Amino acid sequence: MNVLVKGFVAELPQYCRPQHESLQWLAAAHARAAATEACREDILTRRQERMTQLVGRYSCSAEHIGWRRSEIEDYMHMDWPRMLIFNLHESPRGRGLNVRNAFYAKTANRAVESLFAGDFDPPSDLLHVSCTGYVSPSAIQRLIEMKHWNGWTQATQVYHMGCYAALPALRIAAGLLGRNNKKIPSRAEIVHTEICTLHFNPADHSPGQLIIQTLFADGHIRYSVSLGDPAAIRKDDSAFEVLAVLEETVPDSLDDMTWALSEWGFQMTLSRDVPGKIAGCLPRFLLNLFAAAGMSYSKEAGAAIFAVHPGGPRILDSVEELLKLEKSQLRLSRSVLFERGNMSSATLPHIWMAAVSDGSIKQGMLIVSLAFGPGLTMAGALFRKC
Repeated sequence: MNVLVKGFVAELPQYCRPQHESLQWLAAAHARAAATEACREDILTRRQERMTQLVGRYSCSAEHIGWRRSEIEDYMHMDWPRMLIFNLHESPRGRGLNVRNAFYAKTANRAVESLFAGDFDPPSDLLHVSCTGYVSPSAIQRLIEMKHWNGWTQATQVYHMGCYAALPALRIAAGLLGRNNKKIPSRAEIVHTEICTLHFNPADHSPGQLIIQTLFADGHIRYSVSLGDPAAIRKDDSAFEVLAVLEETVPDSLDDMTWALSEWGFQMTLSRDVPGKIAGCLPRFLLNLFAAAGMSYSKEAGAAIFAVHPGGPRILDSVEELLKLEKSQLRLSRSVLFERGNMSSATLPHIWMAAVSDGSIKQGMLIVSLAFGPGLTMAGALFRKC
């Protein structure tokens, strides 16, 4: 039996702003935080000018990201006393982790409930993927209780892996399905709830943090993993057949990308060495990925679509140059980055959803999926459209 992936459904976060407006908000937030930290209102105008320059210098521009979505209304205005999370007139970092995590729990519960609103048949397995909040009972445990799937559906949490987590989740789901001993058909549902904008820190004005805060956005998505015959897929029900999944950590890279808890929220660090270290290992990794499917990278890659997690424009540019790809091979990654921003683990599934519904990607075409995250971890999958 082959592993099939299909049934993509996305839930849009509540608020959306064009990137140029988001950058204006961010500059104002950093200026407000700096004035509060210095306890000097008289420097607010000067700090605003300086932060506007810094954000303009280090930001991911509107050329690469057109829109970003968030679950937090704060990003839609600059009335600081009315802020739910970013009360920067009182605290330069905003609310603490307890408030942010409570917001995450409420929002994740709502998103998961909405994504499964029309489902009545229980899956054998339900996996929740996230790196932007912790709560127990989790959103999927609450869903199982609400749907009365107790005794039918197993809940598995896939947490804190970061941007590459969709690929381990896929590997875990396939393994669980192969061991299903329940009386219902094997079907795993994977759901991502990422609220990255919950963890911005306007008191940190370093270039790395300004880059991060101009890249990330929120996103929610679900999809099904099942065992079956690709030939049995209906013509109106496109899916992917999973040919291979591979994952490894890059040597000497543990501190190049981190994602840790702090008192005010989750803090990410990102080294400028990440693209170079990925480039050093990626060609060999792709050879091994294709070999795991019994295929040759050199013979097959030229006609494949590349679904690469857009950690940022520089990552996509580096992959394109290194692998000598045509721009059309990476167009879906660039398109999702432009329309949604970097949604951490939810980003790759959004690219998969775009690929499965794209009529120009014909039956039998290969999709090479790649993502990178803390560790420094490199993860990949090889799909065939069916």
